[in-house]
Amino acid sequence: MARTITALRFQKRNKNRVNVYIDGQFALGLAAIEAARLRVGQMLSDDDVARLRMRDEVERAYERALNFLSYRPRSEAEVRRNLRKKNVEEEEVVEEVTGRLTRAGLLNDQEFARYWVENRLQFNPRGARALRHELREKGVPASIITDTLMDFDEEVAARKVAEVGARRLAHLEPRDFRRRLEGYLARRGFSYVMIRPLVEEMLEAIHCGVLPGIEREVKDNE
Repeated sequence: MARTITALRFQKRNKNRVNVYIDGQFALGLAAIEAARLRVGQMLSDDDVARLRMRDEVERAYERALNFLSYRPRSEAEVRRNLRKKNVEEEEVVEEVTGRLTRAGLLNDQEFARYWVENRLQFNPRGARALRHELREKGVPASIITDTLMDFDEEVAARKVAEVGARRLAHLEPRDFRRRLEGYLARRGFSYVMIRPLVEEMLEAIHCGVLPGIEREVKDNE
């Protein structure tokens, strides 16, 4: 059944949205750029109205997703979970939004996985086991996780963590130093095969005074 647009009015609280009135009654809200295609007196079928509602739902979901992505890169699964958390329940809408983001280069699980690993290595190093778990929690496909960690130098990350831990624990007796540093590394996902030699290396470095910054930190802990 065809109905007539009787008014197009900007919303009082959001000038970027327009209320559409059909046959004298409020029918739906639209983004101003979408409403600009309409005119008073235009005839709309029920299917036309349904399409406009769907288009508006996609646009609003897209804006939510862009806002979610503005804080840091996200995996596709994270974006999907966030949309559902924001009450975007139509699978068609979720698919349209994630598809647009992917085409725009804003959603790419391979790039996200690389970002996550590089960010961890720079600011908060983790072992391959921990990184694999974190990426799995983010919903990154197993094949991408495997490819990303293939070039990951776990020894570099472990050494970085070991040096930080060794400086903090340098005032301890060797027995306690070993126990605490081993636990520190294990909690960050490094294997004991890698941990044991590193702990002994750090202990030797402290003994020989070749670990940078160790003299100041030891003094601070006295």
